[in-house]
Amino acid sequence: MPLSLLSACADFAKTTTPSASVQGVNDPWEEVNRVTLDHNDFFDRLLVRPLAELYRATIPPGVRDCVAGIIGNMREPVILANDLLQGDFDKAGITAELFGINSTIGLGGMCDVAGGWDLPRQTGDFGQTLASWGVGEGPYLVLPGLGPSDVRDAFGTGVDFIMSPWQYVVLAEDGTTALAHFEGIYIGTDGLIKREQSIETVDTLRKGSMDYYAEIRSAYLQYRRSQLGRTQAVGFYYK
Repeated sequence: MPLSLLSACADFAKTTTPSASVQGVNDPWEEVNRVTLDHNDFFDRLLVRPLAELYRATIPPGVRDCVAGIIGNMREPVILANDLLQGDFDKAGITAELFGINSTIGLGGMCDVAGGWDLPRQTGDFGQTLASWGVGEGPYLVLPGLGPSDVRDAFGTGVDFIMSPWQYVVLAEDGTTALAHFEGIYIGTDGLIKREQSIETVDTLRKGSMDYYAEIRSAYLQYRRSQLGRTQAVGFYYK
């Protein structure tokens, strides 16, 4: 589980407790997926989790909150675009207002001023957009370095990356070398933040599971389906 069980799994890891199973699992590539998860997990134990622990130990909580706020604020344009593509103009309006307030008064997202004004952060990604258009999730998939997903969300992740405007700003201003540096810093920081936030729950999943692969699969599918409004998550608790 390197820097993305992180992007894909840290959100559910922070808000869930282990569950044994999920209905409707479509996992024809389980053998390959298990091997991929083993490699991801090895890399996580070797490098990512120790880095997350070091980040927690050396960076004060207030500073970590500021960094997480900046990274979160940088995702808002992609959320806005997906809200619009889904035809959810109420959510799009909240996202636009939140981004404007936190980018200015909130100093680029360091302070969540909009949250105090009853403007909660919305969700919106291209996998979610495809689901709203009626595209099925497809087979479950464990991505190298990126963790649990499905075919629809794997494609959506790539589209979201292309949709993010910041890379084009950097490319236009400073060229491809600066773009590579920017992408490395952004992705690495985002992954490190999420891994630090999920240390305890991922440890619980590892220690309390007879079948870690099945537990991760169940957790991801329940979280994602609940997020998309498809099913009631059983055995999970959401803030």
